[in-house]
Amino acid sequence: MKTKNMILTALFLAIGFILHSSVPGIFGMKFDLFLAFMFLSIVIYPTLQNALLAGAVGGMITALTTTFPGGQLPNFIDKMVTALIVYLMIKAMASLKNDKLKMAIIGLIGTAISGTVFLGSALFIVGLPAPFMVLFTSIVLPTSLTNMVITLVVYKACMVATKGRLQFS
Repeated sequence: MKTKNMILTALFLAIGFILHSSVPGIFGMKFDLFLAFMFLSIVIYPTLQNALLAGAVGGMITALTTTFPGGQLPNFIDKMVTALIVYLMIKAMASLKNDKLKMAIIGLIGTAISGTVFLGSALFIVGLPAPFMVLFTSIVLPTSLTNMVITLVVYKACMVATKGRLQFS
């Protein structure tokens, strides 16, 4: 990995960490705004190595700041699975020319996958404080919509800041 790419990945993960640690939890769960920044770090440097690194670091970071009782391992599992799926989504959408549409799809579907994997793994590992569907509809779906918008806004800000040199790969 190039130093520049590692720095950009680290920067996005650090921003995501700050947001993730400052968002309060509801029912022991919190809106995972970290995901938008993890997605961007994978989009900017879409290699399997970077995706796995972002997933592993993201899993550790969100495990440290989780408000979900026993949510450390489910956070790690969900970030690893989500990073890999987002990487595969990026590769599958390579022929799609509209970067904004790609970012919206990644933000929406990536967050929904993350939430589903988190809830599923938490259900089996530690149990859930409310029924799966209640948590999915009250936390995962709104977070997916929010992260879709945040991912688009941050991607646009990156494009402006780099004068369009940042390319969706």
